Amino acid sequence: MSSDVRVESDDLGFAMTLPAPMRRVVSLVPSLTESVAHTSPDLLVAATEWCTHPRDLDVERVRGTKNPNIRRIVELAPDLVLCNREENRRIDVERLRDAGIAVWVTEIETVDQAIGSLTRLFTLALGVERPHWLAEAESAWAAPPPEPSCDAVIPVWRDPWMVVGRDTFTGDLAARLGLRLVHADRPDRYPRISAEELTEDVSLAVLPDEPYVFTETDGPDAFPGIPVALVSGRDLTWYGPSLVTARATLTDRLARAVQAKS
Repeated sequence: MSSDVRVESDDLGFAMTLPAPMRRVVSLVPSLTESVAHTSPDLLVAATEWCTHPRDLDVERVRGTKNPNIRRIVELAPDLVLCNREENRRIDVERLRDAGIAVWVTEIETVDQAIGSLTRLFTLALGVERPHWLAEAESAWAAPPPEPSCDAVIPVWRDPWMVVGRDTFTGDLAARLGLRLVHADRPDRYPRISAEELTEDVSLAVLPDEPYVFTETDGPDAFPGIPVALVSGRDLTWYGPSLVTARATLTDRLARAVQAKS
């Protein structure tokens, strides 16, 4: 079967030659893996060990997001490798490109960027129609955010404590839920803080189950007297099909946590 070629540019403006139709894709980003698997599953030939959705995903694994098996990816001869500026290392992108592999890098720090980036990924990079679930996600987040009602902290790691700060997708999503992150004015995007700083001026703690797996017995103990919402990390940090239901699910979880302490 013959194919045509076209030139497209990723979110960072890097131009590359891509085949049409697209046939073989490797994804090194869990959110993008789920997005492609949900829309064009036949395209995926490999993903990382961290790509846990969809649950029945049956593709070859090429290690992790920070240590992908470059040699094996090259052997798979993909038409395109999907990466993200925050989640993947620049050196791995460069090694793949030096090996002649096209790499599409996304940059996503807000919900709006997620919608736009995913639209470009599907229509330009993969050459398929914009998926219906993406339109549903856009609609779900279209309503303006409520006025901030809670001074919140969102830890992403423990020992040392690391929290969501400025210029992050999770931070923007939190703001759209009516949360005001108390550490958003720090210079780092994921600042390290002390145990004393962790609860300072905080009226709600939101604990996701990834990348650190916070549970009922690991995490809430650090916030005595403060409402704690244990939430799905996929709802809070992933940009993909989960965006369709994440707003409603998270809004409910946060409300329940606050009411439980009232």
